[in-house]
Amino acid sequence: MNYDFIAIGDTVVDDFIRLKDATVNCNIDNTACTISMRFGDKIPFESSTVVYGVGNSANAAVAAARLGLKTAFISNVGADQNGDKILAHLQEENVDTSFITKHQGIPTNYHYVLWFGVDRTILVKHHPYQYVFPKDLPEPKTMYLSSIGEGTEKYHDDLADYLEAHPNIFLTFQPGTFQMKMGTDRLKRIYARTNLFVVNRDEAARILGLKDATANVEMMARSIRELGPKIVVITEDVHGAHAFENGVMTHIPMYPDPKPPLQRTGAGDAFASTTSAFLTMGYSLQDAMKRGTINSAYVVQGIGAQAGLLTKEKIEKLAKA
Repeated sequence: MNYDFIAIGDTVVDDFIRLKDATVNCNIDNTACTISMRFGDKIPFESSTVVYGVGNSANAAVAAARLGLKTAFISNVGADQNGDKILAHLQEENVDTSFITKHQGIPTNYHYVLWFGVDRTILVKHHPYQYVFPKDLPEPKTMYLSSIGEGTEKYHDDLADYLEAHPNIFLTFQPGTFQMKMGTDRLKRIYARTNLFVVNRDEAARILGLKDATANVEMMARSIRELGPKIVVITEDVHGAHAFENGVMTHIPMYPDPKPPLQRTGAGDAFASTTSAFLTMGYSLQDAMKRGTINSAYVVQGIGAQAGLLTKEKIEKLAKA
């Protein structure tokens, strides 16, 4: 098979629990916010919506497939009903699931999303699958790496071996929580091989070991560039996205919300994966990022990280409006 786009990472079931009886408390500069509910009580909720086959890389795979790219996904699920539903969902989205391994005796990852207002807090648990990088993997145009669970150092080493043996592959790296915990030194081969690196401002500060996430965004981008990635993109919520390429810093503003967001899950994934997909199609960085902001604005109009993802035709129409 000739693939345009192969995504690598964990996939989960998200259970969106819409809360109606909670409070959010923030410090004076509106950071370090916490959500609170009455302890030891029965807390009413508004609804529960279960979404299958999500997660950073799964969202990227679906985004790329909807944009018309020949797409595959490398991941792991349990040999259970939830795993079967994930496979069925991805196949319906025209994502090749040949490289997804089913594990006997280990459940499929299941997360609880506490949804309040337009934001969410996610209760996560990644099960300890035996991660094995596929043998004889065809060479795609683009590989998209994101969140993978703990204990996968060897898996990342095998991936680095594969990437170094296939220098023509365009690698997008959107690091997840555990990959950031591994540190830049442990993943230095991945960083060195990365073509497009996408994080938000808080993640950039965490990766660089900065206590203050309000540090100069160009300084952060230059520091990450020194780790190896050729293009560094740092997103900043309503302030859009900043890109550092070939010593030049550029900015793309946030695309206006077509209407108030329903919830913000998946906005970052939509931006990163759409930008990567359009770069795969040969678009310039600025044009690809602009289309990423459009998909990001529309994905927050639905429940979960995939329902609102657009086709290429719809994005092009909006981009030219």
